[in-house]
Amino acid sequence: MFILAVFAVVVLHELGHAIAARQYGIKTRDITLLPIGGVARLERIPEKPAQELVVAVAGPLVNVVIAAILFAGIMATGGFTPMGEFIREGPEVGGTFAERLFAVNVGLVLFNMIPAFPMDGGRVLRALLAMTTDYVDATNVAALIGQGIAFLFGAVGVLGQNPWLLFIALFVWIGAAAEASVAQMRAAIAGLPVRRAMIREFTTLAPTDTLRTAADHIVRGYQADFPVVEDGKVVGILTLQDLLSGLSSAGLDASVREFMRTDFQSATPREPLDRALSRLREGECPVMPVVDGERVVGLLTVENVGELVMIREAVRTRHEAVPKPLGESPTDALPGAPVR
Repeated sequence: MFILAVFAVVVLHELGHAIAARQYGIKTRDITLLPIGGVARLERIPEKPAQELVVAVAGPLVNVVIAAILFAGIMATGGFTPMGEFIREGPEVGGTFAERLFAVNVGLVLFNMIPAFPMDGGRVLRALLAMTTDYVDATNVAALIGQGIAFLFGAVGVLGQNPWLLFIALFVWIGAAAEASVAQMRAAIAGLPVRRAMIREFTTLAPTDTLRTAADHIVRGYQADFPVVEDGKVVGILTLQDLLSGLSSAGLDASVREFMRTDFQSATPREPLDRALSRLREGECPVMPVVDGERVVGLLTVENVGELVMIREAVRTRHEAVPKPLGESPTDALPGAPVR
């Protein structure tokens, strides 16, 4: 019952984030329970620092309210177990049910408010920094602080031979690096339309084609995922994974229609790239057809967007290093710069 209560508290914590995000029109995709807590996967990150601050503190605030209610109940029924007895018996069995649950909520607040991604404290720190500086710079500073804390956790874990602290250190380190990477990518593609990053040279398949045809295209070219077009309209996507599954189960002569997936999303050439990329990441299909009307004019993949970002950053670094002639903008030569 105590373990179930702890899981319930973690779920309520994540629901606090979800309810706060909903106030700003942000949906929650799902909530995942992990060994060290939970993660509410939001549809998108709040655009304004003040909004992110509210969403970040909403979870720990739920634990504060639960702890306050438990504290009032404990004090009304005779007070806490003496600390010596509590420590001697251990937090697993020491104290009453309510006292142990109170300790869990206090621990969740303290742990989640550590200023390190992906904990709530890291997002609170980033939101506060973003109120006075650039979002990417704020993320980088918060990520650097988080990785410093992860290093300390790791050092204490090694010296104290505590594998749990080592696990937390690895989790925080990876989370901080991932958050910084996502923020840099968002900044790099901000304001760009999908057409700047889409693949323009691609091969399409028909539903009546065989898997042999798709396999031949992969061997002869570079493309691994294919839009399936019927009567000029995209009706499916055949991914490399789908192709391999079909070849192993049905053979070369099976039709594309049998193994293509229809649970894909599409984008338009003028749609903001960051929004399309967010939808692409949230879906299960690794490629997104870009359609103009009903005609497919391109393909969008996470890998191609990443290549665009690397190219833009390389060009930006070059332009920052070389002095510009009078009147030339540093962004004129960047891929995706506006045409004049």
